[in-house]
Amino acid sequence: MFDWPQGVGRRVLASVDSTMAEGRRLAPSLAGPEWILAHEQTSGHGRRGRAWSSPKGNFFASLVMRPTESPDKVALRSFVAALALRDALVAVTGREAGLALKWPNDVLLNGGKVAGILLESLGAGQGVSHLVIGIGVNLAAAPDARLLEQGAVAPVSLQGETGMRVAPDAFLDLLAPAYARFETQFTTYGFAPIRTAWLASAARLGETITARTMAETMTGRFETIDAAGNLILQTAKGQRVIPAADIFF
Repeated sequence: MFDWPQGVGRRVLASVDSTMAEGRRLAPSLAGPEWILAHEQTSGHGRRGRAWSSPKGNFFASLVMRPTESPDKVALRSFVAALALRDALVAVTGREAGLALKWPNDVLLNGGKVAGILLESLGAGQGVSHLVIGIGVNLAAAPDARLLEQGAVAPVSLQGETGMRVAPDAFLDLLAPAYARFETQFTTYGFAPIRTAWLASAARLGETITARTMAETMTGRFETIDAAGNLILQTAKGQRVIPAADIFF
């Protein structure tokens, strides 16, 4: 039996344009953190405005919260969410094998992308008034790989890879407590233990990867992530500290 986190709201919608858009609309009126789950999403999106395929039976949810840290610390919750997703998937499948975390915000299953995370901050002056953490998981079906940019990690689904079927509502009942555990760890002890746990499941750590920003493409050895969540890449021209990029294997 799941243990829903105390003080956290749970809102389930039949259909919505996107749970992140709904989170932005609801944020000012919420008394505390709240999960928003939709069974249908008509205008989902991923990083850099990319369309997010939303087949029915997959998981589309957002957590709306009111963080107290500086914007750079708030952004580290992408790693918190990744760890929670990993634990929820372990709870469903009963095994850790095949699960890995791809910097900065994807979860891989058997080498394919099974889940993605997107953070959006709502500002108040120099601070962050609300944070919306959007999470999409291919529970039942994977989007058409032909729609992805060349070189991107191929999408997979939980059902396709494991044969296991789980309803979105049931997955939320596993994800919300998992997120609450890591959120408590983050707010109590800072990023250090989150970083350690994330690195323990990092995809391609120590291997050669390619990082592509808006300005350049860099290839090198994935050494670690630093205390600010940046990717540390050892290239032929020396060490590079990369705050944001698309990663290709």
